Amino acid sequence: MQGERLTGAQVLVVGGGPVGLLVAAELAAYGVDTVLLEARTEISDQPRATTLHARAVQSLTRRGHLPRPAAGAAGPTTSTFHFAGLPGLTITAPPHEPEPVLKCVQAALERHLEARARAAGARVLRGHRLTDAVQDENGVRVTAEGPEGPKVFHAGYLVGADGARSTVRARAGIQSDTFPATVSALMGTVTLADPGAIPKGWHRTPRGWIVAKRDGVRTHLRTLDCRGAHPDRHRPVTLEELHREVARIAGREIAMHSPHWLSRFNDFARLARTFARGRVFLAGDAAHVHFPIGGQGLSTGLLDALNLSWRLALAVRGAAGPALLAGYDAERRPLARRVLDGTRAQLALMRPGPEADALRTVFTGLLADEAGSGRLSGLISAQDTVLPDLTGAGGPAAGTYLGNTALSTPDGDTDVIRLLHDGRPVLLLLNEKAAGLREEARGWAGLLRIVATRPTPGVPYEAALLRPDGYLAWVPGDGALRQVLTAYFGPSPPSG
Repeated sequence: MQGERLTGAQVLVVGGGPVGLLVAAELAAYGVDTVLLEARTEISDQPRATTLHARAVQSLTRRGHLPRPAAGAAGPTTSTFHFAGLPGLTITAPPHEPEPVLKCVQAALERHLEARARAAGARVLRGHRLTDAVQDENGVRVTAEGPEGPKVFHAGYLVGADGARSTVRARAGIQSDTFPATVSALMGTVTLADPGAIPKGWHRTPRGWIVAKRDGVRTHLRTLDCRGAHPDRHRPVTLEELHREVARIAGREIAMHSPHWLSRFNDFARLARTFARGRVFLAGDAAHVHFPIGGQGLSTGLLDALNLSWRLALAVRGAAGPALLAGYDAERRPLARRVLDGTRAQLALMRPGPEADALRTVFTGLLADEAGSGRLSGLISAQDTVLPDLTGAGGPAAGTYLGNTALSTPDGDTDVIRLLHDGRPVLLLLNEKAAGLREEARGWAGLLRIVATRPTPGVPYEAALLRPDGYLAWVPGDGALRQVLTAYFGPSPPSG
């Protein structure tokens, strides 16, 4: 292209929502030359996701994006939630972990992550819309339309975090499994003439659902009509339409005025058939879309970002072993499928009819019996996640999440959250028998943080290799530490 302006980057991220901004912030913190392209010129204050679930909260805390648990908060903490609009779900976080359900306005989270990304050196280019992306064995060539005209970028890797209608996904030729819409839903923030006309919470009638949440003098409303999808998903919503729908479902007149952020949505679902193709990776809504029941979309996307970022950072450094980049799709896609299936199951429980009534009765009893640590709470919180052992040598605990626990080292007291704050993999040596592992890991000393600690019940192993995202890669078992280090980080990592 004659006269083109070519900009280079080690990683190019497309999409400036919370997922893309977290990828950019993480990569820049690792010292990766990162460019982020976002079509919007500023962050929108439109109400969107507001819920972070336990595993996302724990993982963001380990990377310093959320505050540590309060001093002295040693016992388990619990939060109440819902399942398919049914009350009674209790989610419990282990001792020394943050609250398991955190309410967080998406716009505030985006501002925090953008500030972190810029402070770490990422170039965040707003007003830039990707128009094309072509990859080869050396990298990805991206064309974007910006305020000053077309601009061309060349990057080693491309991350598509550009939403449900992802251009990156389309340009990479990644196909999806889709599930057509079957319901219609409205959302809007209004002022009710009588603030008590709709109490906050989930309200079911024979005609549908209304969910109400108070925000000062305003009320945030969502409606659900299970009679079928709206014929025009993109038709603008008016106050009159929302008013009629709320009155229809409630069976009575509910006066409202001063509308904000009116929108329409449905239960269309999509799962990309792969989250990675060559040097292109998908994260967040670009990879998976589901009905927003359960508030899991934001958490799932952020966990994508945390899983992917440290892998790409090591790949840029030349310290990625054969299992590393391939592990992203192998780990995250099945978990996204699980969330998608879970939300479809919840929606089935919300449909009208005697069969659904019977199911709701059964699930109400199940929620009461779970006591915060059962299958349904694990499905929502992702705390029951066990990742596959991609190396085959990780030992009996490989793929489990290491909870926060106090550790005593020659340099003083610490804990798991502090050890992971800088994003490096950690080799814990927990008794004298493990001292010989330091020599075995010597070739990776520039990559690993090797920490000798006193034995602790919180880590019931002689040693443990902890990934930057908080999951265990290896504990003593049938496989050798060297085998796992090679699979993750390659046989000859850099020394610095």
